[in-house]
Amino acid sequence: MAGITDPLTNYSFAVEIDSLTIAQFKEVQGLGITIGVIENRANKAGGLPVLQKLPGSVKYEDIHLSRGKVNDPAFWNWIKTVQEGRIDEARKDGAVILYDLAHGEVSRFNFFQGWPSKVEVGKLSAGGDQVLLESVVITIERLEVK
Repeated sequence: MAGITDPLTNYSFAVEIDSLTIAQFKEVQGLGITIGVIENRANKAGGLPVLQKLPGSVKYEDIHLSRGKVNDPAFWNWIKTVQEGRIDEARKDGAVILYDLAHGEVSRFNFFQGWPSKVEVGKLSAGGDQVLLESVVITIERLEVK
């Protein structure tokens, strides 16, 4: 039927940081923007009170990535750059790319000036039987959707 568009799935995606695709992420969260609201109370002619709402400052949510831990210290080296105060070097642009069922790119969340504010390895357990997870929180300055 013409005019019907299937919704996107949440499992077909990729993550790029500095134009390099980083594969095998289990989960991505936090692709969001919040715009504050400024309330302006005033009176119209005749003393009638009005409440006008204006857009305030824009806040970009932190991006949370998690994946199975691999023998690649990239996230740890990245956060070490921040620890050492080399923030200009640590800031990186990237994207979360969504694909359709035929694996064609359908949407892209581009983020700018991102740097890791948290890196963490998941729970270790002597009796465990699960994949060890590694997560990183990327604090960003801007997000665009294309």
